[in-house]
Amino acid sequence: MISLREQIDESLKYIRKHTKMMPEIGIILGTGLGGLVKEIRKEIVLDYDEIPHFPISTVESHHGKLIFGTLAGKKVVAMQGRFHYYEGYSLQQVTFPVRVMSRRFGLGVKTLLISNAAGGMNPQFHRGDLMLITDHINLQGTNPLIGPNDDDFGPRFPDMSEPYSKKLIKLAEKIAAEAKIKVQRGVFVAVQGPNLETRAEYRFLHNIGADAVGMSTVPENIVAVHMGMNVLGISIITDECFPDTLKPVSVDEIISVANKAEPKLTKIMKEIVKQL
Repeated sequence: MISLREQIDESLKYIRKHTKMMPEIGIILGTGLGGLVKEIRKEIVLDYDEIPHFPISTVESHHGKLIFGTLAGKKVVAMQGRFHYYEGYSLQQVTFPVRVMSRRFGLGVKTLLISNAAGGMNPQFHRGDLMLITDHINLQGTNPLIGPNDDDFGPRFPDMSEPYSKKLIKLAEKIAAEAKIKVQRGVFVAVQGPNLETRAEYRFLHNIGADAVGMSTVPENIVAVHMGMNVLGISIITDECFPDTLKPVSVDEIISVANKAEPKLTKIMKEIVKQL
């Protein structure tokens, strides 16, 4: 088996055949949140299945494209679609594109903007709200840093006292206030999935300090912090997960809510990129 660094080198070698761009900003777009792509002036679009060692998105709403271009005058690389642990990939595979993006042996990204669709468990939250992630809880049962550590990528025991940049959260709040967009703050908990949670699980997750729940984001954040990136995470609250009034919800409904709220996210993300 070839090493992680060799895998990254092979991915970069392929990418560099198509673009020499050195983006400083990376973007990961989650379920139903691909609209920001329309705002990017594209230089090149690569399908994941073309890039050596990239997993392939198997979720219907994730398009599986790596997009290079400019957004608000800044060079960016955007993942239109991500990977999940429940698809059968290891967390090392799930987070591989973040390794490729990074400024350490990668494309040069210093700031990573992550979005996702999440279930809201805080009773103050409503469907369609945006939540700025202030912290997270990893309940996926594993960690992308398990295994041998390459000290050139990051430390064996990375500090996680500020997994989401306070500076970027303040900037996002300022931009949202100026645009008259309501935003919440909260703790995101990552679970394995793919099933949605039971009433008892929602009650448990909220009781341990989580405001929203999803099946992604935390692994990407851990690897980004490991590699020295600044991270901003934003969730769209797509369903209200209150145990006493819980109703069945379909993935189509979740995607529909995400699509409707997506213009608010796009506006904030675009302005953040402009001001970075």
